[in-house]
Amino acid sequence: MTVDVYWRIGMGGDHASLRTPKIRNRGDWGGLGPGNITPALRDGEPDGYAYIDHAAAVAKASEAAGFLGGLLPSFPGTEDPWALSAALARETTTYRFMVAFQPGFLHPLQAARMSASLQRATGGRLVYNIISGGGGPAQLWWGDKVDHDDRYARTSEFLHVLKGVWRGEPYDFDGRFFTTRGAALPEHLVGEPFPEIYFSGSSGAAVNAAGLHADYYLSWLEPFADLGRKFDGVREHAAKLGRTPKFAVRIDILARHTEEAAWAEIEKGWRHVDPEIANRQAQGDSVGAGRIKGWVPSTITGYRDVEVQPNVWAGFSLLRGGPAFGLVGSYEQVAERLDQLLDLGVDAFILAGNPHLEEAYRVGEEVLPLLGRSRFTRPTALHAPASVA
Repeated sequence: MTVDVYWRIGMGGDHASLRTPKIRNRGDWGGLGPGNITPALRDGEPDGYAYIDHAAAVAKASEAAGFLGGLLPSFPGTEDPWALSAALARETTTYRFMVAFQPGFLHPLQAARMSASLQRATGGRLVYNIISGGGGPAQLWWGDKVDHDDRYARTSEFLHVLKGVWRGEPYDFDGRFFTTRGAALPEHLVGEPFPEIYFSGSSGAAVNAAGLHADYYLSWLEPFADLGRKFDGVREHAAKLGRTPKFAVRIDILARHTEEAAWAEIEKGWRHVDPEIANRQAQGDSVGAGRIKGWVPSTITGYRDVEVQPNVWAGFSLLRGGPAFGLVGSYEQVAERLDQLLDLGVDAFILAGNPHLEEAYRVGEEVLPLLGRSRFTRPTALHAPASVA
């Protein structure tokens, strides 16, 4: 069995370095100033090189560096992953696009049409990252007041309907959240490969839904022992449904030729950090965010205080938005930790680093070869269509 390795594409601008946290000078999300590029100011006016051009460069760089595809995250302040994936597909050859979306804001019939159209246009390069929302202010931004467990029930129903429509025959359904009468894909869209499903969530409700629908159970990085226990719980639940789960982990990486050089980068960014920001990690009703707070010490005096085990650092969210945990160390150390995760049962990685363009080359050239490229899924070897049973 080979391992799928994805990269992340920044959807709301990018940082030129973690040394200057929260400053996004690639793209115009933070305004246009003297240090900005994509676009840059020329004689006071944008130079016409849009952020989508930069995103295309990241996609092409990570494809060239050996990544199977890229995750396109979705947040209230970002580009739309569906639209961007359609544009970026024309810039790449075999690169798969893992589109993150919340099923609650899209009818499953429309999602089926969009997905089948993308599969037809790209030769089957669409992958789903299903997210059900972490609650709190971000969820209310969407106007969504459905409570935590019901969001996962809605996601499960959404996927049930989407799979029913995908089969090609007129499909009727009456549920708590969705209703269809004779729903079906247009004839020319029937028969496209159903996208693989990466499903995230740490709660019991999430694990239940993942057991029914997920091809890959996706988790943020956690301390390895805790991650192993989480995987065991998912395996146990999936076994009751007659399914064998696969696992994926999303990991930020800061790797350099030496461990000292890697931590020096962290130290420079840490100078700008207010430790009180760590409290934001537990906002909302996300079980995953609550788990992270439990691993972070209540008193933080320095950046090494949140190194929870060798090379596993819980401070990335203090330097940029997103998951807290990532790997910091030499190329050899990071490759060793990834290898340990493979031994734990991980089948796929979604890796990332800032800036996304340069770090795609760095990780692809320096870290992945240490794991052995023969272990990775070849970009031209598409999986068999996922079951829609």
